[in-house]
Amino acid sequence: MDILITGATRGIGAGLAAHYRDAGHAVIGTGRSANAQLTLDVTQPRSHTDMAATLEDKAIDLLVCNAGVYLDKGDTLEDGFGPDLWAQTFAANVTGVFLTIQALLPHLRRADSAKIAIIGSQMGSDTRAPGGSYIYRASKAAVLNLGRNLAVDLKPEGIAVGVYHPGWVRTDMGGDAADISTDEAVHGLAARFDALGMDNTGCFETWDGRDHPF
Repeated sequence: MDILITGATRGIGAGLAAHYRDAGHAVIGTGRSANAQLTLDVTQPRSHTDMAATLEDKAIDLLVCNAGVYLDKGDTLEDGFGPDLWAQTFAANVTGVFLTIQALLPHLRRADSAKIAIIGSQMGSDTRAPGGSYIYRASKAAVLNLGRNLAVDLKPEGIAVGVYHPGWVRTDMGGDAADISTDEAVHGLAARFDALGMDNTGCFETWDGRDHPF
């Protein structure tokens, strides 16, 4: 497969890129830093245009929208959650996902049976609302809705879309107290992506194969 993974310079994205390369797939990993294989700042529309132009007429079999931020961790209701954090978070976690998919649609359409995997979170579920992290939760709820609607619109073209909760993972974002390792998350997610098809497009699943409540 030809695979493109956003946010692939660290954490889950880097783990997925290494996993697929070890399995013999052609992987393009994007990131904002200079050491990224392909530069992409998902918050910048021009960056998406440049990325798509760099890929020329390449086909993409699997697009993994992994890039994202969690900027309001630890903020308090009394004096946190500033408007700048709302704008930055939605630019990365929602608009950035949409712009990535929009820019790469021609490349996905060149594949025989393309798939789009969006890394969401259980924190975006309407049925799981323990409070706090309002901005991050709202952004993940929005990207879940985005993925569900994209699945409807892209189904006639044979492009499957899934949204996935990667687990609470021991990364820079998840912290040392998280439940699972990056390797556990990566192997579970790769299995979910492999199982994604037209029969379950629009799914919201956990890394270990359970349907997640919306």
